[in-house]
Amino acid sequence: MQDRPQTWNRTIALAITGASGSKYGLRLLQCLLESGARVYLMVSQAGQVVLKLEAGIKIPARPAAAERYLAERFAARPGQLRVFGRRQWTAPVASGTNPPDAMVVCPCTTGTLATIASGMCRELIDRAADVTLKEHRKLILVVRETPFSTIHLENMLRLSRAGALIMPANPGFYFGPQTVEALVDFMVARVLDHLEISHRLTPRWGRDGE
Repeated sequence: MQDRPQTWNRTIALAITGASGSKYGLRLLQCLLESGARVYLMVSQAGQVVLKLEAGIKIPARPAAAERYLAERFAARPGQLRVFGRRQWTAPVASGTNPPDAMVVCPCTTGTLATIASGMCRELIDRAADVTLKEHRKLILVVRETPFSTIHLENMLRLSRAGALIMPANPGFYFGPQTVEALVDFMVARVLDHLEISHRLTPRWGRDGE
């Protein structure tokens, strides 16, 4: 008797681009895998550079090698993590016939923001975001930049009107964070909330002692 194919509770596309804040993306990847979601991961060329600078992680250039490396690092189950190349147009996320349940770009550069807002699908990340929008699935953009120019703000407004959720990487301090990891978890928790994935990363407002 053959084993039944693995089923996943959600399929989430995650893109890590070259904005500062790669630890947000890594922590989100970890939490998604731990939640039992299947993850379709895309990392931009600049994202690979920033991951090495900020997190000391050198992701292999080839998608298959990157998939093996990250699956082992985060203890993903067989088939739970898929990594796609920057122009791998045969990936499921490239077509509206097989869209993910939701997509997150974390962190999101203002360049990626602009490309998605323009509808110009130069690489797979752009196309996946375009598919997510046109199929009316949730698209979350964790933009990391300061200050924002008028162009940045206009692109965010345009995407918000198109249905995207703009979530700048602005962690809160009201819960008394003592570490960088706590600040990272604050933002990741907000993303997970909007993906409707349960977690215990941070205390919730008005729930002292829970």
